[in-house]
Amino acid sequence: MNDTKEGDEKVFMDNLTSVKEGKAEAFYPKAVFYNPVQEFNRDLTVAVISEFSQEYIAKKIEQAKRKGAKEASEQAVKREHTASKVETPAADISEDTETTGLKILEALSASGLRSMRFALEIPEVKEIVTNDYSEAAVEIIKHNAQHNKVQHLISPSCADAALLMYQHRSKKDRFDVVDLDPYGSPSPFLDAAVQAVTDGGLLCVTSTDTAVLCGNSPENCYAKYGSMPLRGSFCHEMALRIVLQSIQSHASRYSRYIIPLLAVSVDFYVRIFVLVYTGAQKMKRSAANMGMVYLCTGCETYSIQNLCKEIPTKGNNFKYCVATGPSVEEHCVHCGHRHHIGGPVWTAPIHDVEFVNRILKRIQGNPDALNTSQRIIGILSVISEELQDSPLHFTLDRLSTVVRTVTPSLVQLRSAILHAGYDVTFSHTCQGSLKTKAPSQVIWDIMRCWAKQNPPKDGKLTKGSAGKAILNKAPQLVANFELHPKANPKSRKEGLVRFQQNPEPNWGPKPIAKPQNDEDDVTPLEKSRRLQGKRKRRRVQEVKVIDYKKFPCKKNQEGLCTLGEDCKYSHDKDKVARQEEHMEVVQGCFSEDASK
Repeated sequence: MNDTKEGDEKVFMDNLTSVKEGKAEAFYPKAVFYNPVQEFNRDLTVAVISEFSQEYIAKKIEQAKRKGAKEASEQAVKREHTASKVETPAADISEDTETTGLKILEALSASGLRSMRFALEIPEVKEIVTNDYSEAAVEIIKHNAQHNKVQHLISPSCADAALLMYQHRSKKDRFDVVDLDPYGSPSPFLDAAVQAVTDGGLLCVTSTDTAVLCGNSPENCYAKYGSMPLRGSFCHEMALRIVLQSIQSHASRYSRYIIPLLAVSVDFYVRIFVLVYTGAQKMKRSAANMGMVYLCTGCETYSIQNLCKEIPTKGNNFKYCVATGPSVEEHCVHCGHRHHIGGPVWTAPIHDVEFVNRILKRIQGNPDALNTSQRIIGILSVISEELQDSPLHFTLDRLSTVVRTVTPSLVQLRSAILHAGYDVTFSHTCQGSLKTKAPSQVIWDIMRCWAKQNPPKDGKLTKGSAGKAILNKAPQLVANFELHPKANPKSRKEGLVRFQQNPEPNWGPKPIAKPQNDEDDVTPLEKSRRLQGKRKRRRVQEVKVIDYKKFPCKKNQEGLCTLGEDCKYSHDKDKVARQEEHMEVVQGCFSEDASK
């Protein structure tokens, strides 16, 4: 019996491969992909949850103390009324992990690597429910939990992710942290997720369908997220705001609202961290945080149209009413082109800068704890510098492309905006971004001044183009391109890895897991080369050879064909006669049908 058991264990292990990440080592089937690029995602999540847990658990302990003090007070009152000499001990408020630790759900776990890291790297964890719909995956999760000696913290679950979260909607069953990292869009799980998070809990959401969110398939984006994307230079930031809008839309149905802590667009996905609270009064305010986006089809100037106006009343209350609009004219005031309209999107801040700075401080204090700490420090540094109340951004290359002029340096253009009296920062979503409160009129006036100093070549500006219309107007200000002290941000001076380069060859999203076959040992590059031109080859194979001898030669019927037997069409008189007879029958049928 023992030999059989050991044999089964050996077969099981032979079909697995392992990976070490952080403090964890996880086994997973050879047929299932492991994407090392996602290590940044997991490292960032560990850092965010670790920082979140400190303040969250402190609040839980404080609440428990207040509850214990209240119970002790009630017991004292009872003793006074009963005149009993027997003293009832006050409630013991222990600050152990059993009462105050985090209860985490990883809804879509696969091998459970993320959960293993949570158990080993995040302090004060009480329980981690590691769920997957596949029974085979759950067996691997159990094996990984034992291998990492965290089986006392890991609770494997084999269930539908949405159904599992719906089963934990009640207050006593909710999770402190819910992590959603699906293959593709998180939209099927958001409704359940916003209900399964406890009041003040953390919801972590990944979306890898950035092509849809960035405007490649607007109808699919609307179906999944209830928003129309725009293919502007700010599309990656708009993707973050679309997902936030979708999360808030689901939460609002249950009198809940979200507070974004951090929203990151990196590599091929977006990663969002939000706190979820309950409260009808603040939930109503979410309408004021939504807006539509107008984008000029010529010069790509954008404008935000809020959906709701927030009017202060007595005390801390607000009155909400429908906004007036549109925020643009029928044709763009700068170039005369029409507008595209997208949204709704989240227009409020997408980061909590104070929280971001705390994470930065934590990682800088122990950079060796995470393999991707330098990437995280770089991207969070840029985020901490972003203007939080200025949705979307311009890009340097697009501005210069419109007016067909030499591209100014970022420092020059940032200096001109700062000299004009407006703040300007980068956006972490785009390397050449210009996030600013400056009106679009000021931006184009600066570009007009730049074009005067660096005029476009003859013939570059065509009649009716956006650039021609913009440069035909005189600037209303004189731009100053001299270096401004604030033009070079701190993150740039320190030489941080602010904008991410391609981390490795073939680094994008991997194919979905499938049964193992003989092709599993083929490298992605070899497979790509083999499949090159696959559709064209298929079309060539499907072309049928036509036997033209089945058809009569029309020229021969008229006595004009000189090819004789070499003609590809038939000269057989009997075949021609049969063909003509068949056509007469067909025409007769049509005539009878017409007469009826």
